[in-house]
Amino acid sequence: MPVYLDNNATTMPDPRVVEAMLPFFHGCYANPSSLHFPGQQARHAVESARERIAGLLGARPPEVVFTAGATESNHLAILGLAGARPRHRHIITTAVEHEAVLGPVGMLEARGYRVTRLGVDAAGRLDPAQFEAALDDDTALASVMWANNETGVIFPIHQLARAAAARGVPLHVDAVQAVGRLPIDLAQLDVAALSFSAHKLHGPKGVGALIVRRGVRLEPLMVGGGQERRLRPGTENVPGAVGLAEALALALATLAEDRPRIAGLRDRLERAILEAVPAARTLGDPSSRLPNTACIGFRGLQAEALLMLLSDAGVCASSGSACSSGSLEPSHVLEAMGIDEALAHGAVRFSLSRFTCPADIELAVAATRQAVARLQTIGVS
Repeated sequence: MPVYLDNNATTMPDPRVVEAMLPFFHGCYANPSSLHFPGQQARHAVESARERIAGLLGARPPEVVFTAGATESNHLAILGLAGARPRHRHIITTAVEHEAVLGPVGMLEARGYRVTRLGVDAAGRLDPAQFEAALDDDTALASVMWANNETGVIFPIHQLARAAAARGVPLHVDAVQAVGRLPIDLAQLDVAALSFSAHKLHGPKGVGALIVRRGVRLEPLMVGGGQERRLRPGTENVPGAVGLAEALALALATLAEDRPRIAGLRDRLERAILEAVPAARTLGDPSSRLPNTACIGFRGLQAEALLMLLSDAGVCASSGSACSSGSLEPSHVLEAMGIDEALAHGAVRFSLSRFTCPADIELAVAATRQAVARLQTIGVS
């Protein structure tokens, strides 16, 4: 088995999640909209999953809308909030959002919306005062990630939510990297909508959710069915909903012990790599980031060449967002942070999970040391 350190791209489904889903692929396979008994069994599974997710996150069951994943959730939140507030023509986001947010924001901009893209500092931090100053009477919505997928830097969502609520502006939060990795209680957080995805927390691919708080209006992206409060028509993914609920429950059950353990492994990885490669440096605020994420820049090297050598050695890492893999351009996140190109081109993201063990770290450090030495020897940069 390879040493898998690309968990911000996707995670291995927990065997307990797979086991929970299996009955809904063969025994209980009916359409949850059907009135017969098998259909109502499927409906019960979906609604039980909805109630479970709501309880785990401090939401109400009707607020949980199942989707095909966070990309769809983000589109539904951003385009839906804008559609429900047509007289407001201003949108606030940040320059370091995932493409799944920048895409729909760009669509609205092409339709004439005014977009404010807030910058970050050299450590990837967002200034809440800058966010508050950008709010105005024309602001239709704000969309800000909870934690950055490339650097792991955590944004001050509670402060942003208070500022947005004070101005009556709905805030959407892309919480893909935060759910299951950070404590979240929506009963204590005044946001309009929050997106997350199962495959980032050891659940299945192809299912996610959008939490739409009570009283928040969204214009649906699709019509033609009454499922999911008419916000997401189409037959529900019953196994996916069950898997998402199980994955979230498992993640939160061990969160208190997993966070410090995973952070310790990440710190060990960083220290060893920085000691072995003097030209390397950590990118992103080390004091406020996800416990599982290390973004390391290798000055003068190309991340793609380094990642290929790591893969040959059985170590899986990434150069940033999985959606932009294959691009030779520096990450837009690192550009927004003002990281110079010699370092940005050599940025590698190592992201751990609860299945990462000390032996994985030792193997990853050794493979990185050898790969860097080889690239320096042959003069690849």
